[in-house]
Amino acid sequence: MTEPLPPRPVPQSTVDLSRLTDLVHGFYADVRRDALLGPVFDAALHGRWEAHLERMVDFWSTVALGSQRYRANVLQRHGSLEGVTPAHFAAWVGLWQRHTEQRFTPEVAQPLQQAAHGVARALFKRCFGHAPPFDAEREDSD
Repeated sequence: MTEPLPPRPVPQSTVDLSRLTDLVHGFYADVRRDALLGPVFDAALHGRWEAHLERMVDFWSTVALGSQRYRANVLQRHGSLEGVTPAHFAAWVGLWQRHTEQRFTPEVAQPLQQAAHGVARALFKRCFGHAPPFDAEREDSD
């Protein structure tokens, strides 16, 4: 006998710190389990996942709520990414999109997705010297 699937969360039409925290923790739980992303994050964080999660909640609360809790330079914080390929960026953006779409209505999810694309685009350009392919795909679908 198969277990019933847990109910899908009802997409929320507002964002607050609690919902952002749930989003960040759920997203990074999947990042850790992801065969492509997990090893890169594990190598970069050296077991400091809790501190990373706190920083990411601060970052996203700054982006979405204007809290100004995050004051670091994103590009500097990610300056020494080792073993990262274009596929990592596409996987990260795709996973973020899935999580935001599951948890929020389009009016809330889309600005979060646009912010994630901006971060990914800047880091990708820094790593590879050109715009990411997922940017072209996004422009085609807009």
